Amino acid sequence: MRLSRPGCISGFRPEVSRSERDDDADMATETLFVAILLSESSSSAPDYRPLYREDIVTLRAPSLREARDRVKRHGRDAQISYSNQVGEEIRDRLLEVVDVAPALYENDTSPADLYSRHFRDLTSYRTFEPLLDGEAL
Repeated sequence: MRLSRPGCISGFRPEVSRSERDDDADMATETLFVAILLSESSSSAPDYRPLYREDIVTLRAPSLREARDRVKRHGRDAQISYSNQVGEEIRDRLLEVVDVAPALYENDTSPADLYSRHFRDLTSYRTFEPLLDGEAL
């Protein structure tokens, strides 16, 4: 599956968006970005199957490079490792930042389209997305 930047079908325009808020001058120069982070939950329990999680995060940054740096820090700050009540090590860790792209729209609406992902193989998507077939996590 190839992840791509939001594209022309949605009408996205790549120029830098400006915040509509007049109350915060710093926010006026920052673009709204959407990031996809891939994390893994693992355990030292012998029968544990790793569980992978995809998080979609929004953030503001002055540039794509800064957005990537900020979201990587955010993902690393969320990592945790501990022993559960039976002494098994539980570990949640960031595997990678999959994608960072400007949000499709700057305004706060509900509902809001934040990100579009394109792929060509629906069978592979169904294989990796357990919720489509009702599989419990």
